[in-house]
Amino acid sequence: MSAAASSDRRGLYPPVEPFASGMLDVGDGHSIYWERCGTPGGKPAVFLHGAPGGGCSAKQRQQFDPALYDVLLFDQRGCGRSTPFASLESNTTWHLVADIEALRELAGHDRWMVFGGSWGSTLALAYAEKHPERVTELVLRGIFLASQQEANWLYKYGASELYPETWSEFAGHIPAAERHDLVAAYHKRLTSDDPAVRLAAAKVWSMWEGVTVTLLPDPEMLADFTADDHAVAVARIENHYFSHDCWLEPGQLLRDAHRLRGIPGVIVQGRHDCCTPPAAAWALKQAWPEVELQIVPDGGHLFTEPGITDGLVRATDRFAGKAG
Repeated sequence: MSAAASSDRRGLYPPVEPFASGMLDVGDGHSIYWERCGTPGGKPAVFLHGAPGGGCSAKQRQQFDPALYDVLLFDQRGCGRSTPFASLESNTTWHLVADIEALRELAGHDRWMVFGGSWGSTLALAYAEKHPERVTELVLRGIFLASQQEANWLYKYGASELYPETWSEFAGHIPAAERHDLVAAYHKRLTSDDPAVRLAAAKVWSMWEGVTVTLLPDPEMLADFTADDHAVAVARIENHYFSHDCWLEPGQLLRDAHRLRGIPGVIVQGRHDCCTPPAAAWALKQAWPEVELQIVPDGGHLFTEPGITDGLVRATDRFAGKAG
C-alpha cells in the first residue's frame, strides 16, 4: 500500500484529441455526449467522471496511453455537453448504468476496463456488480460507497472540523431552523422556481465541495468549480443523488462486492482525502480482498495531485501490458 518515491512518479500523458465523438439518445428525453480517444482498436476502456454532475475534461483523457487505449469518455445525464442541462428527470444511478451499457454496445466492445474516481468509483462499482461479465479490470480513485456515514461526514459533521471557515459559509446560507438537514434545505433551494435562488445555493454548495477536494488551496480550480454552469449542474445533480441515497440500498456496494471476484482491480486512495476519506477504500478492500489498495501518503482527492496521478497512470499502463 505504498506509493512510488516522489522522484520516480509518473505524470499525465500529453494532451490528446478525440478521434470520434457524438451524441447518443438514451431515451427519457436525454442525449449524452461521448468521445473516444487514443487508438481505434486499442484496449477498450470507459472513463466515469465524478461529482455526480461534473462532466468530463480534456485533462482526464491524459490518464491513458493513447497508443495503447481506445477510451470512451462521456458526460453523464444532465451535465457537461449532455442535454437537457442540469435535468433531474430520469436521472438515477441505474439510468447511468444502463447508459454505460448502451455506450459499450455503440462502441462495439464485448468487455472493457472501467475507470472511475470519487462518484465515478461509486458508479463503476454499481456497473461492475450488475455486469461483471462486461468488465476486464477496475481502476478506482477516492472511493465513495454512498453510505449515510460518508454523507454525514460531508454534510453534518467531520469535514466541517477541518474547514470551519468554509463550513460556516455553507451552513450559514441556510436559516438556522433548517440546518438540522442541510441536504434537504439545499434541495429546496436548488429546485426553486427562482433562478437566482438556485444559482446562489449552487455556488455555495460547489464552493464547499471545491474546498474539500483540494489538499492545498487552488484558486483556479475553485473558480472553475463555482462558475455558473458548472456550479448549477454539480449542485443540483449531486444534491438530487444524495437526497435519494444514490438509489442504492444501505451497504449494497459492499454486500455485492463478491460479484467482483476474478476482476483485477487497483484502488488509488489519498491518505488525506477530506472528501472521500480512506475508511471507505479500506472497507472495500475487506469485502474484495483481491483488489490492490494503494494509499498515497501525501495525497488528497484529485487525480491531478502527483501521487494520485502516479498510481493511476501506472495502473492503466499495467493493465495495457506496458512495463515500468
